[in-house]
Amino acid sequence: MKRLFSLLFISLLLSSSAYAEPLLKLSTTTSTDNTGLLGVLNKAFSESTDIKVAVIAVGTGQALKLGANGDVDVALVHAPQAELEYVENGSFIDRRYVMYNDYVLVGPADDPAGIASAKTIGEAMQNIAESGSRFVSRSDDSGTHKKELELWQDANINPSGSWYVQAGQGMGAVLKIADEMSGYALTDRGTQIAYQDKMRLKLLFEGGAMLSNPYHIMAVNPDKHPHVQSAMAKQYIDFVTGESGKQVIESFTINNQQLFFTTTPEND
Repeated sequence: MKRLFSLLFISLLLSSSAYAEPLLKLSTTTSTDNTGLLGVLNKAFSESTDIKVAVIAVGTGQALKLGANGDVDVALVHAPQAELEYVENGSFIDRRYVMYNDYVLVGPADDPAGIASAKTIGEAMQNIAESGSRFVSRSDDSGTHKKELELWQDANINPSGSWYVQAGQGMGAVLKIADEMSGYALTDRGTQIAYQDKMRLKLLFEGGAMLSNPYHIMAVNPDKHPHVQSAMAKQYIDFVTGESGKQVIESFTINNQQLFFTTTPEND
């Protein structure tokens, strides 16, 4: 309920006439916001165009719905299959690849499920379920949640029971909950790096094509929603996917660790 009121407040704020200067409305994932990348990227865009960017950071599912409803001008998300479905139904246009990082599994240092010794991500997921170790799921229809469900399905597991905690929260909040519970969680590497000094959880499993995490950007279709700022959306997309945007993304680090990469992953 608190999130609903927050979204309603944001919607009213963005429609306010208080914004006399050019304003682009962007829906995106909590991972891009939690890491701090968007703050740096949007600042660079605003300095070069005088266009301000209002960010609504939610799960990818909600970010896509905001675009489909015409509540924003552009969306930056990381759920390729869902993105393509929205493009095919005409909700979005001009979908372009931006960057990637990858997903990792974090958990308590003593690793009761023994996932650090797993040879595949499927084996790691099976170890968690079979051991009954606490696993905190985002359960918010985000890109990370969609990936998690894909991993469970691939491992032939239907997660349920007291060990499986459905948080319904963003990535940063889920990491805090998992840390407090000494549980496991799936997270994008960027957020893991951003939070590694704020939690006891350790990176225990990584690697493999299934854990690749590509991000794409799309403009809301002005044919469906004539009121959207389509010209500004194109400027933003051109900037983010152009050389200036790539330089910002590639140079963004935390603790001397690069969080996102603009080269194209092999399985994108």
